[in-house]
Amino acid sequence: MLSRPVADRGRSPVRARARWLGVLGAVVALLLLSPTPALAVPEPRKELYWFDWWELQKKVWPITTGKGITVAVVDREVDIDLPDLKGAVLPNVNMNDVRMKPDPENGGHGAAMSALIVGQGRGTGMVGVAPDAKVLPLSAQSAGAWAKALRYATDHGAKVVNISQGDVTFQPCDPLLQAAVSYAVQRDVVVVVSAGNEGRHGDWRSSPANCAGVLAVGGLDGQVEPWSGSTPGEYVMGAAPAVEVGSIDGFGHFVGRGHAGTSPAAALTSGVVALVRARFPNMPAREVVRRILATAKDVGKPGWDDVTGYGLVRPYRALVDNVPATAPNPVYDRWQATQAGSRPSVRPSTASPAAKSAKKTSGNTWWVWPSLFGAVVAIVAGSLFIYRKRLRLSR
Repeated sequence: MLSRPVADRGRSPVRARARWLGVLGAVVALLLLSPTPALAVPEPRKELYWFDWWELQKKVWPITTGKGITVAVVDREVDIDLPDLKGAVLPNVNMNDVRMKPDPENGGHGAAMSALIVGQGRGTGMVGVAPDAKVLPLSAQSAGAWAKALRYATDHGAKVVNISQGDVTFQPCDPLLQAAVSYAVQRDVVVVVSAGNEGRHGDWRSSPANCAGVLAVGGLDGQVEPWSGSTPGEYVMGAAPAVEVGSIDGFGHFVGRGHAGTSPAAALTSGVVALVRARFPNMPAREVVRRILATAKDVGKPGWDDVTGYGLVRPYRALVDNVPATAPNPVYDRWQATQAGSRPSVRPSTASPAAKSAKKTSGNTWWVWPSLFGAVVAIVAGSLFIYRKRLRLSR
């Protein structure tokens, strides 16, 4: 039988028992009130190589998992009851003239993109970049439907819109679609789109990637090199994984081989934007995009290029780095030009945002040498004055 603690000897058993019950209650209360981990999803599949690239579990998720952010996925309809998506995807909204059902037979593109963003890992182990965010699936497969979707998403609380689709075109952005993009941009929504999968063949462009105000994303392969199939353009601003990017299909099965395209690159980037918006809930969309561009890792040709933009999007750096307000933001510069009624100069500087910022700083150091010269003159003059004063005093 255990003896009472020394401090309790001489006290009544009732008081001692009450004291120990109080301690036990305090411990239980502390455990109940302690914050629990925000993330409750299983371990992601090993095929999701961008988890290692971005150190999501080790560095990013301890900061944010996207909670509180809604990402509108403008694509095909999604079976929201798939185990990897259940609870993370809101009911479908149809923007097409003809009612469509969830599309497992056609590859389940909407389900795949949604899982890259908010996958819960409870079916196949497919875990999204921002698993605590929500996806609003908007069914739309044409420019007119995309325009409707952009306005609907903006009016229904989406802070990020992902369009992993595109039409090959030789024309500027469709005016109706451009007006919808502007509607979203003016209301603090970040619009992320895929650059296209046509490669460097001819002068064609991809829409809506060519619309002013969108964050157009090119593709990288598994070695962090530019993907040859990614459509180039003056409007491409960043890049993300595009080759062998596994995700679920419309039936909820994991498909991990033989796929390449800028669609997943845009979806993954949309997840990153959701993380940044969750970390900085009061940060305007303009500054969110500036932060994404300024913290990208340069790949391919030095500086900006028309396939990878400013380089690989990096979520951790976007969450923790100090980004100056003077860092370049060609996405919003182009859009601002269209608002002013002028044709935008769409080709950004080939220098990276970090390099331009450093160049600007070094260019402002002209004052250093005159300042040093003035300091030397002041020291010499002061020394002579003291010497002469001492000389007079010694006489």
